[in-house]
Amino acid sequence: MGQVSLSQCFKSIKKFVKEERKMTKMSYVTEEGLNKLREELKQLETVERPKIKKQIAEARDKGDLSENAEYDAAKEEQGMLEMRIQRLKSTIANARVLDESKIDTNTVQIMNKVKIKNKKNNAVMEYTIVSESEADLKQKKISVSSPIAKGLLGKEVGDVVDIEVPNGIIPFEIMEIKI
Repeated sequence: MGQVSLSQCFKSIKKFVKEERKMTKMSYVTEEGLNKLREELKQLETVERPKIKKQIAEARDKGDLSENAEYDAAKEEQGMLEMRIQRLKSTIANARVLDESKIDTNTVQIMNKVKIKNKKNNAVMEYTIVSESEADLKQKKISVSSPIAKGLLGKEVGDVVDIEVPNGIIPFEIMEIKI
C-alpha cells in the first residue's frame, strides 16, 4: 500500500466533513427527481457494489496485498462508491417533494420555468429552476443555488435584475413565469 502524507489525510477529512454538512440539508425535489435518485441508489447498491466486491476478491486472490495495485484501486473505488451511496441515502431522506399544483407564478420560485432576456445582447433564454440534485443545463434546468436563479427568486414579470456572473454583472429582464 502506498504512503499517504498527513496533510493529504487532513485534506481528505476536511473534504469529507464538508460533504457531510451538504448532505444533511433539506432539498426540494420533484416526484420525477426523487424517483431518479432512488433509481441511481438501486443501481449502485445492486449492480455497482457487487461488481466492486468481485474486483476486490479477484485482486485479493492474486497474492501479496502490500504490493497489489489492483487491490488498492478496487478498495479506493469501493470507498468512493460507499460515500456516493451514503450521500444519495441522505439526500433521499432529506428530500421534500414539491406539490406542483401549489406553485405560484406571480413571483419566481423553485420549479418555475422562467423566460429571461439578457439586456446586453437581447438573447432570450428559458430555464426551469430546480433543486441542486436535479440541475442539468442541457435540459435547461438550473440549480436554485446558481447565481442566475438566486438573482431571479422572488422577482416578478417585467422586473430587471442585475445578476453577478463570472463574466461580470448582466441585467436580465423577466419576460414570463410559468410552471
